[in-house]
Amino acid sequence: MDLIKTIEETQKRPGAQDFNVGDTVKVFFKIIEGKTERIQVYEGLVLCKKNSGASETFTVRKISYGVGVERVFPVFSPRVVRVEVVRVGKVRRSKLYYIRDKVGKGAKVKELIGSQATAYLERSRAASQAKIAAEQALKAEVKAEEVAEHTDAAE
Repeated sequence: MDLIKTIEETQKRPGAQDFNVGDTVKVFFKIIEGKTERIQVYEGLVLCKKNSGASETFTVRKISYGVGVERVFPVFSPRVVRVEVVRVGKVRRSKLYYIRDKVGKGAKVKELIGSQATAYLERSRAASQAKIAAEQALKAEVKAEEVAEHTDAAE
């Protein structure tokens, strides 16, 4: 199990989760067509976040020509260049599947406005930075222990 966790930790990208369910986001997704690469922007509402660790995913829903389109993105995928928050949503659910049945104004999510939104964004970014720093400290500690074990084994 420890080997699997270490492999998953190498797959993770620091600072990849600066958004929550209910936010309207722009996902910059790298598309490879033959020899050419381009970045496609997919803008929509984050319906849910699933799983944990390196296999974490999030679902984004947008309305395209009157038809609802959903797409699932892995959070730590190398093809996801970045995720940019357009609007901060105010929701009380962790999964917004009920939005699929709503039409027009009913399909909208309330927005955090002004100082609430900026405070929320600053809090979430500070929390993610603290989490990243804690993970990096843990990684450094594990590496130091491994180096100590190898030097003891060599002697």
